[in-house]
Amino acid sequence: MGLFHNAARWAGGWNEEAAGSGGEQGDTMKTPVTEAVPRHVGIIMDGNGRWAAARCQPLMSGHLAGAENIRGVLARAAERGVEYLTLYAFSTENWARPPGEVQGLMLLLQEFIDCELMALHRAGVCIRHLGDADALSGPLRHRIDAAVRLTRANSRLTLAVAFNYGGRADIVAAVRAVVAEGVPAAKVDEALLAQRLSPHGMPDPDLIIRTGGEWRLSNFMVWQAAYSELWSTPVLWPDFGPEDFDMALAEYARRDRRFGGRGESPAVLDSAS
Repeated sequence: MGLFHNAARWAGGWNEEAAGSGGEQGDTMKTPVTEAVPRHVGIIMDGNGRWAAARCQPLMSGHLAGAENIRGVLARAAERGVEYLTLYAFSTENWARPPGEVQGLMLLLQEFIDCELMALHRAGVCIRHLGDADALSGPLRHRIDAAVRLTRANSRLTLAVAFNYGGRADIVAAVRAVVAEGVPAAKVDEALLAQRLSPHGMPDPDLIIRTGGEWRLSNFMVWQAAYSELWSTPVLWPDFGPEDFDMALAEYARRDRRFGGRGESPAVLDSAS
């Protein structure tokens, strides 16, 4: 039995949602909303280990519960009209964890792709990988490449999986690419570097959610997060459900995003006069 023993339930749920959306890929109908919805949401999925420890279960059971929790959150993001969802699954710093845990996480992603790829494809999800795939095993690289190729034309929602990803390492790789191309220093600007980062072509995240109660980015999309709204919850990732996702979106809708400018409220205008 594989890690995803509930694969049939998972895939069946996605198939029902896709069919209910009026087509094989279900990219034409989304739940209408009347408040501002972030175009791109990033999630730092924290708390799997604490979830397992609180239940006196092995560490990998927490990671498995976290992986199985993705479907509900992903489905809710699609329902709410989110266009891009980026999940921070394995950082460049996570190689420092015990070898058994690292190997388990590699196997978890591999089986995730094996069990869920076709269901996600039928639901119209476009899969992208962020990070350095060169350090991953050949079989895992092959599965990632196959998933990206298969779903490239899907448009209901883009699911970006940041695996062996680090924001700083991504910037360094972009700078090295610019140097290798012989670009004159005077021609280097933000747009040129952004084109060489892993999330190129994706909008910057409007909202970054972190589960588990911490308030830090942990090297997640440090270039793209310059003006992201941050929202943290003490809820551990395996327990983070669609209702929690809705709470984050509701808080986002209340934020006044000024991007370095001034708001339009009378108090702000008065103070500026």
